Amino acid sequence: MIIRDVEAVWLHCPIPYEKQHVSDFGRLSSFDCALVTITTEDGQQGFGEAKAAVGSAGVCASLVTCVQHELKPILVGQDARQITRLWECMYNGTRDHYALARGRAFPILGRRGLTISAMSGVDMALWDLLGKHLNTSVVQLMGGTLRDKMPAYASGGWADLDRIGEQVQGYVARGFNAVKMRVGVMDGDVNTSVERVRAARAALGPQIAIMADAHGTYSVPEAKRFCRALEDVDLRWFEEPLNADNRHGTAEVRAATSIPISAGESEFTRFDFRDLIEARAVDILQPDLAICGGITEGRRIAALADSQQLELAPHCWGSAFSFMAGVSLAFASPAATIIEFSVGANPMLFDLVQEKIEAVDGLIAAPTRPGLGVTPKPEFIDEFKMMV
Repeated sequence: MIIRDVEAVWLHCPIPYEKQHVSDFGRLSSFDCALVTITTEDGQQGFGEAKAAVGSAGVCASLVTCVQHELKPILVGQDARQITRLWECMYNGTRDHYALARGRAFPILGRRGLTISAMSGVDMALWDLLGKHLNTSVVQLMGGTLRDKMPAYASGGWADLDRIGEQVQGYVARGFNAVKMRVGVMDGDVNTSVERVRAARAALGPQIAIMADAHGTYSVPEAKRFCRALEDVDLRWFEEPLNADNRHGTAEVRAATSIPISAGESEFTRFDFRDLIEARAVDILQPDLAICGGITEGRRIAALADSQQLELAPHCWGSAFSFMAGVSLAFASPAATIIEFSVGANPMLFDLVQEKIEAVDGLIAAPTRPGLGVTPKPEFIDEFKMMV
């Protein structure tokens, strides 16, 4: 299991105009990711995803460069089975020997941001590789699943006031019993967001769970107004009400409402999630395993959630690789109870891999295939690979 090569490619897949949606990120016309491939001396391969943005579109050139020129030299020649040690080596750089000897971090300057995202793709690929080598699933490597199936929520909800009811009803018709819709500055004002949520609730009735995601676009007063106006609507959670840098503001919003507050898709490493918890800012932690540090760091974040009796709901908006990483973590974590399932146009989830990604009757079955359980299509990579 000695690492022979580490590669990264930027995949850029245009979305047909008729399938595009518009949010506060603008019109999303493509889906992008950095696909990381780790190859051992005996030809075994593992795959992972690194992300340059929490939405679908992002320039991944810097991620490819980081993997190829910063992380690859650390990894080539190393034992791919030593995942935790390799994570620490990447995180601590030339001072890794101090970190390993003294039991505390001596991190590189890139201890947040795209370097951690690049590490996420590498780490994910290492877990995938180890699972394939041992002919077992990543969730089994983490100790096995707590459940045979888990409910999924339909993640979408961009339609305007006149069409949002029909849109979310379409998700329920596909078997989902929970839906997430987007709110925030995309609506122009708080009142319009409130009206859209009320329209969704009116269309769905009281039995379907509704989440609202502001993508961090409200101010503290706006988020408080939104919550006060919807206390009686029984929101499952209110996601990223404020800019991720405003943790104390998010804590202020949380203290002013009974609506559970979720956040974390824009955070890096367990240290950011520790700070969210210490600020008393959140009820639900939402790490994105293609951003936060991979599966290794995701397990540490899951342990934080469990120890603080907070909910874990991994952010699964990405390719099939980060989706399956998040699903695997959720199935192995006591604090997780529901999984995000993209209902927008997402070729990286549905077209990149040979296997079919699906939720049947609103449920996702526990992973059983070796590694992450998904295999990229070479022809897809060839078609959508960007030159860096």
